[in-house]
Amino acid sequence: MENPFIIGKAAEGDYFINRVEDRRRLNANLTHGINTVIISPRRWGKTSLVKNVLSSIDDERFLTVFVDVFRCKSEYEFYRNFSTCVIKQTSSKIDEWVETVKTFLSGITPKFSFGSDPLNDFSLSFEWNERDDAEDEILSLPQKIAEKKGKKIIVCLDEFQQIAEFPSSVDFQKKLRSVWQHQQDVTYCMFGSKKHLMENFFSNKSMPFFKFGDMMFLKKIEITEWIPFICRNFSNTGKSISEKQAERICNVTACQSSYVQQLSWITWYKTEGITTDKNIDSAIDDLLEQNKTFFQSDVEQLTELQYNFMRAVADGVTQGFTRKDILRKYRLESSANVQAIKKAMISKDLIYMDDDGNIQFNDPLFSLWVRKEK
Repeated sequence: MENPFIIGKAAEGDYFINRVEDRRRLNANLTHGINTVIISPRRWGKTSLVKNVLSSIDDERFLTVFVDVFRCKSEYEFYRNFSTCVIKQTSSKIDEWVETVKTFLSGITPKFSFGSDPLNDFSLSFEWNERDDAEDEILSLPQKIAEKKGKKIIVCLDEFQQIAEFPSSVDFQKKLRSVWQHQQDVTYCMFGSKKHLMENFFSNKSMPFFKFGDMMFLKKIEITEWIPFICRNFSNTGKSISEKQAERICNVTACQSSYVQQLSWITWYKTEGITTDKNIDSAIDDLLEQNKTFFQSDVEQLTELQYNFMRAVADGVTQGFTRKDILRKYRLESSANVQAIKKAMISKDLIYMDDDGNIQFNDPLFSLWVRKEK
């Protein structure tokens, strides 16, 4: 029986739901040369949205490139990953890859490493020659290829916030923008899982990428979309779940896309025919147990005051942390402490502020685990 839900992968095809307006806007941006930045907390479906839009661009005028920046720990690794992805995803033959390097990357000494399938699997490493413009050559590669092929190229960079960890990150960002902003045939889409870093990159007037492109602030998929999706996928596989039970799955996961799919999957395989509340209870316990180690690790890095603050948020306190009764109940000591703690928790990517100024857990399962553990 085919798996009715997707876990650990971008949701594509029948697994992808709604986001009609987001897809329309992103498609229009990318096919009309508008650089785009997608911002939202983790697990809201940014990668799935981008991959869905890229797969829908059925136009021979465009070439698309997807770069995952997550594993890049330095500028060198970024250049190597970026160049490999651009060459591999805009060409289809080994001789064309080699020719591209020889033609457009004259400032480096390349070394190809081929995998088990040399026609589709290779990586590129290189050494800089004694030239100052070798880095610019790599960053200019999409534009050079676009000009040669007479195409438009769309470059999407996932986990883009990773470059904040590079030494001299701001200087590196200046370098990227100085090259990319002049490319007429290349459109860039940046997105990542750390909302506060992405906002700082693109909303802070002092940062190099300020106003680099159109900013899309992604919303959660509405519960009214998730409920029929869950019920339909159970029904399509010969099982049933009530709308009320599907709503419970959405509420527990706060409608975060990856968690909705995962909890639905665990509930589905525990269900023999008709879903029971015990099936869902057991699925929630399983999901909490799967993430227990990660949650414990996060808590171990918190001070007592920080953990007390997280307990307050888990109990539903979203504003008014400086009220005397809140300070006393959660032993937060003073309003000055609250402001420092809030800043630290946002920096650790554990909480975010919603559109109404309310403090929320980035991970709703972490919130549930804190309530159970205290």
